[in-house]
Amino acid sequence: MKFFIDTANLQDIQEAHDLGVLDGVTTNPSLMAKEGIFGHDNVIAHYKKICDIVDGDISAEVIAVDFDGMVREGEFLAELHPNIVVKVPMIREGVKAIRHFSERGIKTNCTLVFSAGQALLAAKAGATYVSPFVGRLDDVGTDGLQLIEQIVQIYGNYGYQTQVLAASVRHVMHLIQCAEIGADVVTCPLSVITGLLHHPLTDNGLQKFLSDHAKGNV
Repeated sequence: MKFFIDTANLQDIQEAHDLGVLDGVTTNPSLMAKEGIFGHDNVIAHYKKICDIVDGDISAEVIAVDFDGMVREGEFLAELHPNIVVKVPMIREGVKAIRHFSERGIKTNCTLVFSAGQALLAAKAGATYVSPFVGRLDDVGTDGLQLIEQIVQIYGNYGYQTQVLAASVRHVMHLIQCAEIGADVVTCPLSVITGLLHHPLTDNGLQKFLSDHAKGNV
């Protein structure tokens, strides 16, 4: 399973990278705004900074919702760095844009996916990644993990190469369950990744080792 970090915060990205387990980054306009990054030039400059840190796929989202606009923005973003993945919304024009990009060798991430049917369309269009939103489905009383399982099964049935990128992953159990189901990628905040480090028996065991070591040196 690949670990992506879902943020535009350079400090968190650097920390995840330094941990040695980071495979990529996902961003969106809301995450950029959260970091106080506004305006086309500032956003582009920020993407370049992320590319300087991470040697892996970095999703950069288009703002346009029309085909021509998405193509124009996406081709510009793809030129920034070989690791840029053009993030496209799951709408009619977005599916057309994904086909356009895939035919030209431009990597894509189909975002805002909430059904197996949408995921099937994304794969048919040639998306590199499809991003079903686990947590947001849970918020409205739907089992987000069940959707991940459905998509993994459908893609396996037909040999689609599109990778299932579990998004809106909010806690450690989400991540572990996505791994059990067979998601190819999980994207989440840094706190979820570092949460994997912790177990009380590890902490207690280490404390005992150190305590016993200290006694032996008295």
